[in-house]
Amino acid sequence: MQSVLPSSCKCVLGRSAATQRRPQRATRLACRADGSLNTPSSLIGCHSQVWVGGWDKKDITKSVEGTKNAGFDLIEVNVSVPEEMDGKLTKQIIEEYGLKSSASMGLSKKHDISSEDNEIVKAGKEHLIQCLEKVKEVGGTYLCGVNYCAMDKYPGPATAKGLKNCTDSLKELTKRAEDMGINWGLEVINRYESNVCNTGLRAMELIDDAGNPPNLYVHLDTYHMNIEESSSEHAVGVCADKLGYVHIGESHRGYLGTGSVDFPAFFRALAKYDYQGAVTFESFSSAVVSGSLSNTLCVWRNLWEDSEDLAVTANNFMRSGIQAAYKVPMVKKVR
Repeated sequence: MQSVLPSSCKCVLGRSAATQRRPQRATRLACRADGSLNTPSSLIGCHSQVWVGGWDKKDITKSVEGTKNAGFDLIEVNVSVPEEMDGKLTKQIIEEYGLKSSASMGLSKKHDISSEDNEIVKAGKEHLIQCLEKVKEVGGTYLCGVNYCAMDKYPGPATAKGLKNCTDSLKELTKRAEDMGINWGLEVINRYESNVCNTGLRAMELIDDAGNPPNLYVHLDTYHMNIEESSSEHAVGVCADKLGYVHIGESHRGYLGTGSVDFPAFFRALAKYDYQGAVTFESFSSAVVSGSLSNTLCVWRNLWEDSEDLAVTANNFMRSGIQAAYKVPMVKKVR
């Protein structure tokens, strides 16, 4: 199965930490040094929970079929509870519809590898290995999301011991993932859902502290960036060498273009630094997702009920925005 990792991502071993965190590569702008325009090879994707809250055969088919019919190239599946997921069936249905796949997840408190409790850290590492095995079973090559701490509100800042447990675990787990042919993306999320990684700069520091594994990357999300980052260009530029995955979400988790996220600026930043990885739509409504996830994400109202209309609108919005930023045509828009 095709990798969702941008081919332009390069390891930055040998650079000082300060150098790594500044926007680099004057030749990686919207118009390359030779005068040619960047051509995005990004896979445009959709999160499975735009369609369903569960993952039985009926849910898998509905989600995959809806993603395909809405015009997307890739479906992102949730592997947070690997023991409840039929990986072989998921792979079979995804392949039947001719889609690519990626996987995401969020850790719970009982699996928090940034905990000071060594037993919780041990349980978290075992859980993450199960998630990796499920990604492999599905045929994916990328595990992203909140895979470095619990996705929860913490009562205080991360502790030195907790951060060491986190980076030590990431060293071990990313090596395991590399042996399986899987890349690991650290999703940068807001301060109300993590005390470990809230900005692109912090993600780069975390990668440094974990020893800069070759398969450890940054995963940016516009919903969270809209809360934490000073600007799209700065966030993308800081981690451009290690940017491996992108989530597109509106400020209120609803229809794209109806909130406060400056998407044209974000797409221009991706073009400026020649990002070639997956760009995946993510949106949540209490009308679709499970009650437990609604509570975790604080989705207290139905922002939308028509998954099909939401997804088709998002696909067209993303392709139009990327086309304008990169100044090249992108097909597979749906009317």
